[in-house]
Amino acid sequence: MPNWLEILQECSKNIQKNALPLLQKPQNQTTHGKGAGGDITHQIDHIAENTIINTIKQYDIAFILISEEAGIKKIGKNPQYYVTTDPIDGTTNALRGLPFVATSIAVSKKPQLQSIETALVTDLHHNTSYNSQKGEGAHKNNKKITPSQTTNLENSVLGIDFNTYKKSQHIKTVTALLQSTKHPRHLGADALEICYVADGTSDAFVDIRNKLRVTDMAAAQLILTEAGGIITTPEGKKLNAPLTPTQRTSFIAAANKTIHKKIKTIIKREQA
Repeated sequence: MPNWLEILQECSKNIQKNALPLLQKPQNQTTHGKGAGGDITHQIDHIAENTIINTIKQYDIAFILISEEAGIKKIGKNPQYYVTTDPIDGTTNALRGLPFVATSIAVSKKPQLQSIETALVTDLHHNTSYNSQKGEGAHKNNKKITPSQTTNLENSVLGIDFNTYKKSQHIKTVTALLQSTKHPRHLGADALEICYVADGTSDAFVDIRNKLRVTDMAAAQLILTEAGGIITTPEGKKLNAPLTPTQRTSFIAAANKTIHKKIKTIIKREQA
């Protein structure tokens, strides 16, 4: 069986090497048409995705790529693995020079969110890498991580994806969530924000828009649960979804049961 964690770490190193020049000169990027997820594929997305493909190919592994850019792509003969990736999470940040950009890669034997066995999310600007393997906990730069024990929602650092929320039917709920804490945040790379919950940097991250692609958070959700945190649907149900470039999802990612319950209660009240 391949050492997938080692392979994903190699992918991460190669992406950092190939993408950093573009991050340092964000305004000089070309575009490569529209990706499978529906957004414009920029040069940095294209380079990062090709880096992942070429790195895994060096290990002579057949796999099915599930990517926001290339879509679903068979690599090699008789593939037994699925590699789900958002090569560049936070493309807008990358294009504007904002230092909050990640690469997200997850491996599974079935194209289902709950089947993911190995995951990696790397902060490309700060050389920080989160990883996990099912049943073995979660790590940040090879040190084990756990979420915070904060239970006071008002004083918590609460991440909320409110991108385009004014156009959403969820405006009332998102506004209530923003008002529930003194410290709302949205940094623009959702995989990395979920990892911030995993290592205790923040206390929760919520996205109820049903706009986020599963490819964006596939790796991070395993890292959070392996760290000891909680991620569910906004209704509190087990989170699962097919791994496809167009599949969308909503979720509550929380450090602990108390914070999770308080957020879920607000959502339920506002959507009643």
